[in-house]
Amino acid sequence: MNYTEQNFEEHIEEYLLGSGYQKRVPDDYNRDMCLIADDVIGFIKATQSKQYENLERQYGADTDEKILYNLSNQIHKNGVLDVLRKGFKDRGQKLSFAYFKPASKMNPDHENLYKENKFSVVRQLRYSKQNENSIDMVLFLNGIPIITMELKNSLTGQFVEEAIKQYKQDRDPREPLLQFKKVLVHFAVGNEKVYMSTRLSGDKTRFLPFNKDTENPVNPNGHKTAYLWEDILQRDTLLDLIANYLCLQVKTEKYYDSQKGLAEKKSEVLIFPRYHQLDCVRTVLDGVRQEAVGSNYLIQHSAGSGKSNSIAWLAHKLASFYQNEADTERLFDSIVVVTDRRVLDRQLQNNIKQFEQTKGVVNPIDMNSSQLKTALEKGKDIIITTIQKFPMISESMVDLKGQKFAVVIDEAHSSQSGETSKHLKRALAAGEVEENEEEFSLADEVLREIQLRGRQSHISYFAFTATPKNKTLELFGRKNDEGNYGAYHYYTMRQAIEEGFILDVLDNYTTYERYFKVRKSVEADEQYDEKKAKRLLVSYVDLTEHSIELKTRIMLDHFTGFAARAILGRGRAMVVTRSRLHAVKYYLMFRKIMKELHLPYKPLVAFSGKIVNEGREHTENSLNKLPSKVKIEDALKLPDYRILIVANKFQTGFDEPMLHTMYVDKMLGGVGAVQTLSRLNRTMSGKTGTVVIDFVNDIADIEKAFQPYYQRTLLEEETDPNKLHTYEQELADFEIFTRDEVVGFCEIFFNPKESQEMLQPILDRVVEKWSGREDDEKEEFRSTLQAYIRLYGFVSQLITYEDVELEQLYAFGRSLNRKLPKRKDHLPTEVLDAIDLDSFRLDQTYEGSITLVKEDGMTKGMTTGGAGKKEEYKDWLSNIINTINETYGLDLTDDDKVDIERMQEKLAENQELQEVAQSDNSRENVKYKFEKVVDMLLLDYVTSKTELYKKLTEPKVNKLFKSKWFDDYFGRAL
Repeated sequence: MNYTEQNFEEHIEEYLLGSGYQKRVPDDYNRDMCLIADDVIGFIKATQSKQYENLERQYGADTDEKILYNLSNQIHKNGVLDVLRKGFKDRGQKLSFAYFKPASKMNPDHENLYKENKFSVVRQLRYSKQNENSIDMVLFLNGIPIITMELKNSLTGQFVEEAIKQYKQDRDPREPLLQFKKVLVHFAVGNEKVYMSTRLSGDKTRFLPFNKDTENPVNPNGHKTAYLWEDILQRDTLLDLIANYLCLQVKTEKYYDSQKGLAEKKSEVLIFPRYHQLDCVRTVLDGVRQEAVGSNYLIQHSAGSGKSNSIAWLAHKLASFYQNEADTERLFDSIVVVTDRRVLDRQLQNNIKQFEQTKGVVNPIDMNSSQLKTALEKGKDIIITTIQKFPMISESMVDLKGQKFAVVIDEAHSSQSGETSKHLKRALAAGEVEENEEEFSLADEVLREIQLRGRQSHISYFAFTATPKNKTLELFGRKNDEGNYGAYHYYTMRQAIEEGFILDVLDNYTTYERYFKVRKSVEADEQYDEKKAKRLLVSYVDLTEHSIELKTRIMLDHFTGFAARAILGRGRAMVVTRSRLHAVKYYLMFRKIMKELHLPYKPLVAFSGKIVNEGREHTENSLNKLPSKVKIEDALKLPDYRILIVANKFQTGFDEPMLHTMYVDKMLGGVGAVQTLSRLNRTMSGKTGTVVIDFVNDIADIEKAFQPYYQRTLLEEETDPNKLHTYEQELADFEIFTRDEVVGFCEIFFNPKESQEMLQPILDRVVEKWSGREDDEKEEFRSTLQAYIRLYGFVSQLITYEDVELEQLYAFGRSLNRKLPKRKDHLPTEVLDAIDLDSFRLDQTYEGSITLVKEDGMTKGMTTGGAGKKEEYKDWLSNIINTINETYGLDLTDDDKVDIERMQEKLAENQELQEVAQSDNSRENVKYKFEKVVDMLLLDYVTSKTELYKKLTEPKVNKLFKSKWFDDYFGRAL
């Protein structure tokens, strides 16, 4: 038997009827009022008989008609969501058209009313007065339409895309039923995929995926999309969605208007949660229901996930959460939403505020710390603040005893660990840790500090991030069956790209390699630290006017020829520089060349503070010369400005959809590379892709940075707390301080009645002993001390370390570390007076896409090694210059480059090397084998490619390229 679309339709209907829906036929539907009249009146009579009787006394025989007429008008005026949530008054009678599940069972009458909600389903609903077009399936709540569905069956060659096309082309959005806000959502449903839209606009309609992943998993019991009718369309889920998730948001967008200049446009958007958003909140709430307060939940959601809405839903649900239906008190007293941005995130604040249904539930802390203090003390429901406010109030919070908190963290990074996090915990824990009213006890005070820094049984953390670092994974994550820490819920970068919510910023990636030579301009030949001198020489070359101008001309040539015309002529670009001085030099060069080219736009520059260039002091304001009320990010929307040059600004949290191209002149790696390049990934109409032109980084390094965050990110290994005892013993072995000095310090430090000035002589005596040691020993001690401080500050959050001696050493060590004289890292700047740039050129080395692998990424655990004294190796300036020239000025022909690529391919394919790399061999053993294979491959060129062989076997060049190739190979192999 052929499985037809009608069979698919019948299957869904049968399931719904079996789970409490009522069957209605098309003739039951009133096309004028868009209602099932009998169901509306039946619901009111069953749940609000007194109100109906009062209306009947006024309307008489016209009562039903009047109620239906007024209901239809209210839906037309305010939308179906507003009517279902609030109802309306008719002749002094408050009418409700839906009842929602109470948070607890304290009100049995409300529970009974909730059970009276009636869902019905109509197949092939003829909705129009103009024609006999029909919609495959429409769902009603108490006679009011809430969902339409067009179904397609792939076994007949009809896929979900046909349903989307039908909505766009054959369903007139001007029809009463299909107008904006007249129903909650339109579903396009296939056997394999589901899409949704809350606003039909003809060909401009945007359908969003409503799937478990880009491809839904195989369902052993039937259709891949069965979760839609088996879960989402069930009465409890739908009523929860209507009551707590759907939201009519007002979006404000700044744009350029040729008449008004910078203007704002407001639009209404009916928000229906995407599948992963709903799944995230429900999954987390299930966890909270089963676990005690004090648990942590890490949510790894990529850019494009709609994180602000997810946070808003979670915060509101937690604010009215009862762990058990029989509970009479909600689980959390306050929900504290924390962002690590110093200026409170306006989008996040507005989103949470717009989900507010009862005035006063949401309390943004946008003034000062006393405002936060008051909100916490009064137990406000949802408090939105920045983490920077907590240190100012943590000592003064004394009235929170017995309260429980849910802390929702936006962009969880290392700023939520260590001392900053300790202040947050202290503020929320004030009064929770027992105070000792008797005379001062050092042990009690130290234990109190331990309790405040460690995990708190009355605080649950819900941390959101797209790029979890190792500390974040270990602090907030959960250990899986394989022993790796990971997030509690995921929405991956891969899925966001595949679903079209963000663009793949690695799809068009171009790299350039700089080749240059410098020469010594003085006769004298001095010795300098080799590493420092090389760093200075390379920096000198990159700051020369010739280098800046050549790169600027390449950027402007690309921008004017391609990027400026992207996004229907609205394309913008960002230049990422390595320092404020670079940013200023680039800005001045851009301005000069743009004027020379008679371009109709100018550059913008963003950097903090002041910078002096060639004797002149500059700030971003003095260079940009923008009107006082115009921000840089707003100016970039104007046609007068198309290129933004940055130095450590706008590389995180900056969302400008018109940003199409990025020119990178800065080393990027790890999370920083992902966050910086991801400024390009925002979507908008007309934006079909992005471009990155990179003058510094290798594609292998960028791939290595992105791969761990492409899918799920897992922590390879957890931190070993016992390392603390090793550091404790190593510090004691230096014999620079004694146990008595640590105790003496802590007796003053932890006692508010003692004069803190008396800490100084204790520390000064220890610093004197340290100063008398050899340089190597001093730096080794400092390195060990810093490693202990870092490790204890982190580990003490994972487990409650009730070890008084460790806490005392931590308090003492932090103060001592500040007291030790800073390292003298003198850079031999005088070498710059002894050299000149001899030649400089740029060659394009790669153009194409960087492809990531569809597999979970692993990140290394926390490293505790200190920054000990770096070994100096001095060399003559002439030798340093020769090494620099041989490294960066290697004169490779096109044939040489082809041969080198072949050599790298042979390296990657070498079976023996693969076996060594993938076994349990140490890095050193793998490197030994790697270099042997390279030497063997080089021998092939002794006679056939003599010049190339000479270039690659010169000792310093050979060492440098082997080291770089090995880092790339080792990273990929492992």
